[in-house]
Amino acid sequence: MAPSRAGPTAEELDQRKIVGINPETVTDTTNTDFPGHYPGEDHSWDLERFRNGFQIEFHHNDPFDASFSLIGVDASIANAFRRILIADIPTLAIESVFITDNTSVIQDEVLAHRLGLIPFKGNQDGLKNFLRFWKKPEPGVEPTLYDFNTVMLSLNVECTHNPKASEDEEDPTKLYNHAHVYAKDIQFHPVGRQKKYFSGEGAIAPVHPDILIAKMRPGQAIELTMHMHKGVGSDHAKFSPVATASYRLMPTITITQPILGKDAEKFAKCFPKGVIGLEKVSRKEAAQKGSGYEGHEGELKAVVKDPMRDTVSRECLRHAEFQGKVRLGRRRDHFIFSIESTGQWNSDDLFLESVVKLKEKCAKLEKQVINMAR
Repeated sequence: MAPSRAGPTAEELDQRKIVGINPETVTDTTNTDFPGHYPGEDHSWDLERFRNGFQIEFHHNDPFDASFSLIGVDASIANAFRRILIADIPTLAIESVFITDNTSVIQDEVLAHRLGLIPFKGNQDGLKNFLRFWKKPEPGVEPTLYDFNTVMLSLNVECTHNPKASEDEEDPTKLYNHAHVYAKDIQFHPVGRQKKYFSGEGAIAPVHPDILIAKMRPGQAIELTMHMHKGVGSDHAKFSPVATASYRLMPTITITQPILGKDAEKFAKCFPKGVIGLEKVSRKEAAQKGSGYEGHEGELKAVVKDPMRDTVSRECLRHAEFQGKVRLGRRRDHFIFSIESTGQWNSDDLFLESVVKLKEKCAKLEKQVINMAR
């Protein structure tokens, strides 16, 4: 048993959360063998302690883009959310393409690949609760297609001359009909109960109707049908619900000695706009002994305004006048998440769904551990 010792000071507790950023090195990059546990200290799990230290703060929340801070968890938990967002949340995508006619310059397999990567949207209740996963049959076995596991689409376009175009027209989109084939040309054909879930504004359609699929000229045509199925990103990237799902550690900037006047202006330029602010030294600060501001009332001083904007470029550490006056770092338990949805899910719903998926994985693991212990 490890010897007990006096509890850590507040300064020690704060320093444990910081990854040091130096001019040429990065320090304290690894956590303890068991994250959050230190020899001689009692760090047994306590729900109330975790609840008091855990926070989620949203910075902006748009349907296609969300940014929020996940505070008070280990990197393994944050990374689990990131991996689930990329690989384990189901979406709908084109899986099978049956080409009847393709006389465009794009090869069949390239055309099918382009179609598969187009993100689609539809009624959320139908996508989440009505549609189920489709199982690929064994070789030689006819696939079983139902309204709850397969969505039918078609693309039937032919390029022709536009009789209304002027003789000197050079724009192919005006000179020809269907010179450009877009995602909006894809037609959805509801089958069975799909009419109940996917109709009106909730019909299945491309998220971005102006995605260019092909360019054609008179005499060329594309005629095909498509089957859409539910899948997850671990099977293929086209099923991933996010364009990006990433996180970074919260930067920390600590000014240890006053930075004044021209140096303060230069210091602010070492960081992205909005990270460092310039304020005037107050009379109270100038009168306080040992503050470093004595006799500098009214002069500009550098203050940390918004460290979240910082990119940790270390530019300030390259200037001699700032040596010993600033300390850079990153908080190891503060993760700034960025989620960009492809459109089938709202960005904030994606994170909530990742929490549900992680809970399911934990329940499965718990069951397996119990079975192993028997």
